[in-house]
Amino acid sequence: MLDTRLFFPSFLACCILMVVIQTKAASLPQADSPYGDGGTSAFYTPDGALPTPGTMIRTEAFSTPHLPDGTARAIRTLYSATDGVEDNGTAIAVSGQILLPPGKPPRHGWPIVAWEHGTTGIADICAPSWRGYSPRDRAYLAHWLAAGFAIVATDYQGLGTPGPHPYLLYRPEGYSVLDGLSAALKQFPTLLRNQIVLVGQSQGSGAALGAAWLAPTHAPALHILGVVATGVVADFHITAPARHTAIPAVYTDPAQMDAAFAILRVEGTDQSLNPTRNADTVLTPAGRDYARQARTSCLHDLFTYADRTHVSASTLFNAGLTDYEKRHDAAFQIPDGHIGVPVFVGTGLADGEAGTAGQYNAVAAMCDAGTRVEWHEYPGLTHNGAVNASVQDSLPFVKRLIRNRPVASTCATLIQPGPIQQATPGIRWNN
Repeated sequence: MLDTRLFFPSFLACCILMVVIQTKAASLPQADSPYGDGGTSAFYTPDGALPTPGTMIRTEAFSTPHLPDGTARAIRTLYSATDGVEDNGTAIAVSGQILLPPGKPPRHGWPIVAWEHGTTGIADICAPSWRGYSPRDRAYLAHWLAAGFAIVATDYQGLGTPGPHPYLLYRPEGYSVLDGLSAALKQFPTLLRNQIVLVGQSQGSGAALGAAWLAPTHAPALHILGVVATGVVADFHITAPARHTAIPAVYTDPAQMDAAFAILRVEGTDQSLNPTRNADTVLTPAGRDYARQARTSCLHDLFTYADRTHVSASTLFNAGLTDYEKRHDAAFQIPDGHIGVPVFVGTGLADGEAGTAGQYNAVAAMCDAGTRVEWHEYPGLTHNGAVNASVQDSLPFVKRLIRNRPVASTCATLIQPGPIQQATPGIRWNN
């Protein structure tokens, strides 16, 4: 049975429960900022004019007990990227990190896993390079480090750095991914090899697919081999509804979503798309109170606050929301399903957070557009549980790409999944 507490707006992303990294002194987040700015160190705020997108601004070494096992060196990054909201070539600053495996770099450097993270929030303090990784993601990234990959990870536009976070929008996230890779390769040419796999979970799956779709025109010099996406949160424009199934409104209508995800969509996505308007104008008093929480805390705190105060999405918004949301769907939807590199998709059939129907639709859209998709379904596994379980299939998929060997396609055998399954007990992170 679908747990409607856990969902994704327009196929919304899942939470990553993050742990705090102790680092340089920082101010408190600004509750009166519509963007959730503040709370990170001075490293995250650029000085002076920004260089051309795809250029490193500065780096710093850091350490924390919350890095994946096998991290030999961790580097926090600040680089210039293309503003994906305005999409006019304007440079913005974006933060991220690079994690290197142990040992001497191979000739030409380590191949790269470009990690695209899932939902953390819209406040700057929710940036993974600031707060760290959850145990689930530490275990997942450790698999890639052990396999000899360097990890290049972006926080995405407006998360960690000043300005709004355009939550779930493929273009801002895709530009952040691609420009971060370009900056990292130029900054560390002996450590990193231009041989890249885009790997994303939940919100990050849409970022990975968006980056792959944008790469041929935005960053053609990057050698992207393929995409690994789990818990897919993405939508593609289609000309006909062939092979697609309806998505329940709990995944698409902010007024019917879980309150936490609904407020992130309005405070992050919609605020980014309406820069001259304040999201407060479409919020009720209860909504404005909850928005203040979103601007100063992260997703797990929003869940806790909603549970304690009995907040529901239906009480957050006034009639102005419909007009405020007008640009959302077009900005979220990738223009077509043709991805020029092979795509691995891993779906837990007990995934009540992203839902299985939306993931099927995304796979069908890519298949219909001629993308080579290898779709793996995992009975009894949830949005969280499928992440590490999928490595048994995604790592061989990536190794075939590295060796320039063909990968399988399951497009000829697509079958719509049935109802959301019950989660199999006794499996780590399978909640």
